[in-house]
Amino acid sequence: MSSNEKDGAKVPLDASVVSDIYRLHAPELRRFLNRVADDRDAAEDILQETVIKAWQAAPHITGSLRSYLYATARNVLIDRYRRASSRINATSLSDSMQESTSNTTSFDAVLDKVLLEEALKSLSPDHREVVWQLHYLGATVAQTSIMLGVPEGTVKSRAYYAIRSLRQTLEEMGIER
Repeated sequence: MSSNEKDGAKVPLDASVVSDIYRLHAPELRRFLNRVADDRDAAEDILQETVIKAWQAAPHITGSLRSYLYATARNVLIDRYRRASSRINATSLSDSMQESTSNTTSFDAVLDKVLLEEALKSLSPDHREVVWQLHYLGATVAQTSIMLGVPEGTVKSRAYYAIRSLRQTLEEMGIER
């Protein structure tokens, strides 16, 4: 059993910490991992590895536990992907290295996309629709105003608060850019 020093005395980290992490954060992390892992078993393994790492680091985590969990899960995913893609097959070493770098970059992009989609789910439907119109469909404020039947000022206000909320949610998920 791990322990933690607090005021010079060792304090045991017990199973209740793991239980609390699972109870509070596992459903959301599991949903995210099921979207990006190869299968449910892999997602479950990554979830367990993430929780174990959080449990081990619990005394030293500063800031949001949720942010730490998402960052750790993302790192575990990337590490596993890199290990799997770095296995050398019959191709030459330089070809394998170029392909591995390309695959890792595209995997990172997929992870970022999934995290952004998860963050978008946290927005209200009105805010999500404005983000969709402006940033995904490339509509102007005037076009979005007409499409949604709201004044242009409302579109601008919703866009501002939606982006602000997305930034905060992504930071909580461990994405800081």
